[in-house]
Amino acid sequence: MPASSPPRSVHSPTPSPSTPEPNPEFSHPAAAARIETTARALESRGIRAIVVKDRQEARRVALELIPRGAEVLDATSQTLIETGIGEALHEPGRIHDLRPELARLSKEGRGSDQRRLGSAPEWVVGSVHAVTEQGQVVIASATGSQLAPYVFGAEHVIWVVGAQKIVPSLDEAFRRIREYAYPREDRRALVAYGMGSVVAKLLVMEREVRPGRITMILVPEALGF
Repeated sequence: MPASSPPRSVHSPTPSPSTPEPNPEFSHPAAAARIETTARALESRGIRAIVVKDRQEARRVALELIPRGAEVLDATSQTLIETGIGEALHEPGRIHDLRPELARLSKEGRGSDQRRLGSAPEWVVGSVHAVTEQGQVVIASATGSQLAPYVFGAEHVIWVVGAQKIVPSLDEAFRRIREYAYPREDRRALVAYGMGSVVAKLLVMEREVRPGRITMILVPEALGF
């Protein structure tokens, strides 16, 4: 799954020879009533939930939340690409973009400095792989690099989430990752890097104890993996 600091992903040593087809069961956006139920559950667990009407509004809301000049880590999410948020964030002068600094540190062989900088940005913007109707959030990763700022390091977290990622339970969240998100990411990685991806680390967020730290923007469309 995508990582949040260069290299963008850590993959298995050889291309995946037999990745299953993505299960289409997990590709359909939840209905409005389920989205609202999930939003209320997220709020009860300390995660601010904003339900928007479409990806254009999601882009506007996300950009309005981030002050100009703020230090931001873009977690290289497919959802950010599809909504145009990633491109907008990188407009000159909008934010203090950590990506070039992380790339420079990597090129210089300063891995420890790279990890420290990527683990505690002021803002991190990305997505997740599943959200239960009870408000639990599940994220898969190859390297785990985006998990550190999500869990604790970042002062502010924004997740932009397509409604196809809403599932009834944790069991279904794990199944969604294995049967849908992973196969799609594996195929993307094979095209982009010539090597398959891997589900190496899984994060389950049950609650956020710092009020206002995490905001999830729920979009009634299929976005990302």
